Amino acid sequence: MQTNGRLSGRVAVVTGAAQGIGAVFAQSLANEGAGVVVADVLDTARCVRAIKAAGGRGVGTKTDVTSAADLAAMVSTAEQEFGPINILVNNAAIFTKLQLKPFLQMTEDEWDRVMTVNARGAFQACKAVVPSMIKAGGGKIVNIGSGTVYYGPPAMAHYTASKGAVVALTKTLSRELADKNIQVNAINPGLTESEGMQGNTQFDPARAPTVSSRAIKREMKPEDLIGTLLYLRTPDSEFVTGQSLNVDGGKINV
Repeated sequence: MQTNGRLSGRVAVVTGAAQGIGAVFAQSLANEGAGVVVADVLDTARCVRAIKAAGGRGVGTKTDVTSAADLAAMVSTAEQEFGPINILVNNAAIFTKLQLKPFLQMTEDEWDRVMTVNARGAFQACKAVVPSMIKAGGGKIVNIGSGTVYYGPPAMAHYTASKGAVVALTKTLSRELADKNIQVNAINPGLTESEGMQGNTQFDPARAPTVSSRAIKREMKPEDLIGTLLYLRTPDSEFVTGQSLNVDGGKINV
C-alpha cells in the first residue's frame, strides 16, 4: 500500500530488480508513488505483480546492463509508460553467484565478467538514462557500491575492485552532471541477507564475524536500506552529491 507519496509523479528505473535487494528498492519507490521500471536479465513478473498488488505502478523490462540496445529499450519503455526518467538506481551486479577464491586463482574471464557487469554496467546505465533525466529537468542517480571497498575482504578481489570503480564513478559523475540538476550518490551496504543469500553457504565464514564487527549486532536485511534510498531520492538530498553513504550497522566508520 502506498505511503505518503513523496515520489508521486516521479519515474524510477531500478536495475537488477527482479528479486532480492533490487525488488525491495523497486517496491519501496512504487510505494512512495513513483512509476517504476523493473529492469533485469531475470523474469521481472513477480516484482511487478507485487508492486501492482500494493496499488503501485510498475512495468518490467528484460535488460542486460552491458547491452546498449537493451538499455535503450528500457529507457523507451519508461518514457512510453510513465514519462521522462527522474530516478535511476544502479543495483544490477554479480554478487551471490560469485566464485570466492584467492586472486591468484582467478581467471581473466572471471575478472572481466564481474568488472563488466558491476562497473561498466553502471556506467552504461547512467549513459543511457541521463538524456531522459535532462528532458525531465534533472534527476537523482543512486549507485549501489559496497562496504568491501573500505576493508578489502580476501577472496573477493574482483567484486571489491568493481565496487571501488562504482564509488569512483559516482564522484566523477556528480561533478559532470551537477549543472544539469542531477545529483549522483552511492550507498555502500554491508553484508545483507537478501533473497540470493538464503542457503548460500560460501558466505558462512563471513556471517558471524560481520555481525560481531557491527555496532548494531544483528544481520542486515534489504529493508535496512530503504530509508537511505528514499532520502537520496527525495528533495531532502537536493544539496547532497558525490557522496557514498555506508549502511552497515556501524561496521565501517569513515
